[in-house]
Amino acid sequence: MMKDEELVIEARDLTKVFLDFWGRPKVRAVNGIHLDVRRGEIFGLLGPNGSGKSTTIKMILGLLHPTSGQLSVLGQSPRAVSVKSRMGFMPEESYLYKYLTADEILNFYANLYGMTGSAKTERVNALIEQVGLSQARDRRVGEFSKGMARRIGLAQALLNDPDLILLDEPTSGLDPIACREVKDLLLALARQGKTILICSHHLADMQDICSRVAILLQGEVCATGSVQELLSTPDTLKLTLQAPSQTTLMAVLDLLERETGTRPQVDLTGRTLESVYIETVSKRKSAS
Repeated sequence: MMKDEELVIEARDLTKVFLDFWGRPKVRAVNGIHLDVRRGEIFGLLGPNGSGKSTTIKMILGLLHPTSGQLSVLGQSPRAVSVKSRMGFMPEESYLYKYLTADEILNFYANLYGMTGSAKTERVNALIEQVGLSQARDRRVGEFSKGMARRIGLAQALLNDPDLILLDEPTSGLDPIACREVKDLLLALARQGKTILICSHHLADMQDICSRVAILLQGEVCATGSVQELLSTPDTLKLTLQAPSQTTLMAVLDLLERETGTRPQVDLTGRTLESVYIETVSKRKSAS
């Protein structure tokens, strides 16, 4: 049983020091970090290259043993086999058997999980549909683009219906529509109670879907909190309303300037380029 049903990952003073050939400290990759990831949230791990993200992920996966500190995953040691069976992982580079088809790849990994019969077939079919590879399920993976390979890698990570999903650059190589589909899928998984930990350099994507983030720098957590908390400016207020007449607008601006001593900046609310792109392509597909 988990000590706290809401905590899926709990790290306290987690430290990893790599040693040289003589056993002397060489690199302190992770330096006493505290981390809490709760059930059902999408948590983003941000930071430049060399900040300790990959080392932290490997410790959570049980691939590296911490030098010091405490780390609990799903209420147990991350090295426990029972914990590993409840985790799914997609690395930054998916190394797939290029002569197998997407269908064969997923069936192969399903066999490793001990899936058989109709349950295996239904699970594979559902995931191929979810990641948008129905039209390419019989193509060899070696012919896939990077974006398609990312999709099959995501399907593989979800095969065992994991409680904790760790994703390294999940939207890398995806076009805007595929990226939106993957983000929608991750949001749907979180609503089902799945916990998702993401490492990514695509900050706009992280802002779209993460409920909380931690920023790592030189092995330490230098900022953590909800996306809304980190982005908010306490002394600034934004109002969105239907554009009034020019006369009314000028009167409101004059009033606010007299009250605050500063004339407000007026910006027309527009759509994002992503929304315009998706809308345009979707309409064209529907018409054809």
